[in-house]
Amino acid sequence: MDTVSYKTKNVNKVTATKSWLLVDAENETVGRLASKVAYLVRGKHKTAYTPHVDCGDNVVIINAEKVRFTGKKMDEKVYTRYTGYPGGQRFATPKMLLDKNPERLLEHAIGRMLPKTRLGDRLRRNVFIYAGAAHEQVAQNPQKVDLKKIKERP
Repeated sequence: MDTVSYKTKNVNKVTATKSWLLVDAENETVGRLASKVAYLVRGKHKTAYTPHVDCGDNVVIINAEKVRFTGKKMDEKVYTRYTGYPGGQRFATPKMLLDKNPERLLEHAIGRMLPKTRLGDRLRRNVFIYAGAAHEQVAQNPQKVDLKKIKERP
């Protein structure tokens, strides 16, 4: 029998080719931005995607304070957290988070779209979020990505 056989490529941390990507969050919707960034960080856009390995790219997000929500979510959505003390339940709206710490809003959204395992903890370290247009990863020469061209599912 004369057939072509293909072997499945399994990537490990030594053979993974990671690149640096730059995403401008200006006028982007939070949920859609977060899902596309999680897709890039996870490495699902690569042909050699391996689910149990950190084979995704490092993503730098700039202009985090200029993201937007659809509808009335900016005022009506509520983030709840608990300090651990009696009576320590705290509430915040996206407007309050954007005023105080805009990076935390995107960290929360992207982090919830990644696995809740040790791999997810490693992947969360591959996302760098900045409120302004300046970032510290200039030496890595990140390539600008147009999120409109990213399709999450083929």
